[in-house]
Amino acid sequence: MRSFSPRPAQVSLIAVAAAAAVAVPALANGRAFLDRFTRIGTLASMVPGHGPAKGDQNPYGVAVVSRTTGGLVRGDVLVSNFNNAKNQQGTGSSIVEVSPAGKARVFSVVPRPTSTPAVGLTTALVELKSGFVIVGSLPAPGGNSSAARAGALTILNSRGHVVGVISGGDINGPWDMTAVDHGSRAALFVTNVLNGTVAARGKKVSKGTVVRIDLRIRSGHAPVVTSNQVIATGFTEHTDPNALVVGPTGVGLASSGTLYVADSSNNRIAAIPDALTRASVLGAGGKTVAQGGKLNDPLGLTIVRGGDVVSMNGGNGDVVETTPGGRTAASRTLVRNGGGDLFGVATVPSGAGLYYVDDNGSGPAANSLQILH
Repeated sequence: MRSFSPRPAQVSLIAVAAAAAVAVPALANGRAFLDRFTRIGTLASMVPGHGPAKGDQNPYGVAVVSRTTGGLVRGDVLVSNFNNAKNQQGTGSSIVEVSPAGKARVFSVVPRPTSTPAVGLTTALVELKSGFVIVGSLPAPGGNSSAARAGALTILNSRGHVVGVISGGDINGPWDMTAVDHGSRAALFVTNVLNGTVAARGKKVSKGTVVRIDLRIRSGHAPVVTSNQVIATGFTEHTDPNALVVGPTGVGLASSGTLYVADSSNNRIAAIPDALTRASVLGAGGKTVAQGGKLNDPLGLTIVRGGDVVSMNGGNGDVVETTPGGRTAASRTLVRNGGGDLFGVATVPSGAGLYYVDDNGSGPAANSLQILH
């Protein structure tokens, strides 16, 4: 296992033609994305006795596999678990691969990196065209926020084996992540929530960051960090006994090059313009796109067909669609009285719905991967 520490840089090496990787076609009829779907179904549970995740639960991250390679199957969904079998936050270590038909298996049990005291997989989960999977960890031994540590990004190959770790530097509590992927190059956008958070003992601090990490990927070799850049700071963050940490969470890159961020603490969607080429730090938590209204503790976030921003409310179990101009295009309830239930989200291939996690309930539907279609 090799460890790579991010290095500061002035200019991204991934900027060329990056918009093509994230462009989405507009809706033909002008309807909101969410208004196209009416059915909700359970694909797989992560709860012991119902799921394969070695007892882990509390699914957070969601990523759709782009192509078949190694143990990965195109169209399957990867889900990272934040809690262990004792339901302690910041201690989960398993990633489950779920087929669209609901067949689930353990893709990887991530071992503790030498750079961190434990593992606690977060919503930061991406799969690259090259077959590598990158997952964030914010470990909190014993499930206590006072024990939360900086963590790392762990790089897995297509068989689920660790081939590298990105830690140190600007990586400080990687909470969520998205990627622009060109095969031989990729750019990761990572939110971080532990910059001064633990020391504040529950008080809010405005030090949350978004970091761009550029990677070079050669066939037969693990991705190598070529540069990194903090592109935004000033996001509100704090420890919380129920959520462990509250801070900037979901990230999604629009075809315009603007990165959208779910500012959970302030019920806000923020924007970071020119995210692929930005060589300076945008302060004050980025530019406010929308705040309040239907937004209620937005967590997971994705960009859908037509370019709207879809975010998952951690406060009430609703999903909200926001236009780039800040207008609420649509919203709907996914989990009734679902405070604390929603987190990661990803678009179904070809825009045929949403995959999302539901951390509530008991029985076969508990702590599950769901589909809105």
